[in-house]
Order: sequence, then structure tokens, then C-alpha cells
Amino acid sequence: MRFWRTLRERKVTVENSDNYGETVRVDELAQSLPDGAFTELQLNLNKSKTLWVATMEVEVSRLSGKRSLAIVMNQPTFSEATDIDYFLTNVEANIVTPLWVVETYSQRNWVEVFYREAKGWLGLKEYQVRHKRSLMRHFILVMCAYTFILWHQLTGGLRRRWATKPLKTFTETLEAFRSAISYRFVCWLQENMDVFLRYKASLGLIWA
Repeated sequence: MRFWRTLRERKVTVENSDNYGETVRVDELAQSLPDGAFTELQLNLNKSKTLWVATMEVEVSRLSGKRSLAIVMNQPTFSEATDIDYFLTNVEANIVTPLWVVETYSQRNWVEVFYREAKGWLGLKEYQVRHKRSLMRHFILVMCAYTFILWHQLTGGLRRRWATKPLKTFTETLEAFRSAISYRFVCWLQENMDVFLRYKASLGLIWA
């Protein structure tokens, strides 16, 4: 789904009552729709929110075929609305219901959360390869690491042994995991110092 908000002046072509294509700006189209074109929905997230949604098929220049356009407002009429969003998707029209639109878009915050944590803590953008296959391997490893940490956060696995406080966030859970790995490494190092010394020596380094 593509989100149009600042591009409300973009023009689309819709069929009029005579089945002829009429080209109009998106915001003008929203303003011309009758009140009955909008469906009232109650969206229950952290706070309950009432929205009014209208969907229709349109054609857009430079895009082949028809697209489904959704207009989402925070008031029942265009003149009253203070927050109006425009959505465009190439998903099949029979799937694009008002409820599907708002529920799908409401999940966008979790996508942004993933990118922030994966980039900031797991090195999603720290790749040093260019080949597509190598990039895919890097992304898969990051996804696996993210899923592993998130699973421990939700199940409390790390909390039971490696923390004395609740691990409520991804970052806190990751720190507990690092603490566990550090402890295991120190234990291994105490029993395998000679192995570690030889490894450092093979790199031309001295561990002392």
C-alpha cells in the first residue's frame, strides 16, 4: 500500500455516472463525495478511534491498470475533517474494504519499530557486500536475530536466568542476551586460553 498525504493534489481518473473517465485531483474527489460514500468504523488500538472511509477504483498516470483508492477522515464530512489521509494500493479490489484499509495501515508503526531496532542494534545497514545473494544472507541473519530476541522478550526466557528486572523492551532483552554471551565467553576463555592465544597469534596479534 502506498500512502498519499502530502500528494493530495495528485490527479486520478475515475468513472463518472456515464461510464466516462473523469480526471480530478484527489482532494477535490474527496470533497465531491456524498456523505453516504463514507463508512463509519471504530478502530480499537491503544485508544479507540472513529474513522470515516471511502474506497473506489481509479486510474493513475504512469501506472498500468486500476488501483484502489481509499480516503480516510476523522470526521464524517470533508469540511469538518481535520485529518484526511489518502491511500493507494494494487491489492485486488474485492479485498480492499474500509476495514481492511485502516487495519492494514494501523500496523505501520510496528514496521517502523522493527527498522529502528534492526538498524540501531542488529546492524541491518552495516553490510559490506554488494551481491544480491550476500545481501539476502545478511538480511536473513538480522531477521533471525531479531526474532530470537523478540521471542525471548515475549516468553521471558532470558528474564528467568540473566536478569533481576523485567525485560519490557527489545533493547533491555538484547542487553540481557549480551550479558549471557559475555559470561559464557569468559567461562570458555578461562578453560581455553591457549586456543585463544593461538587464534590471536594467527592474526599477528598478542593477547597479553
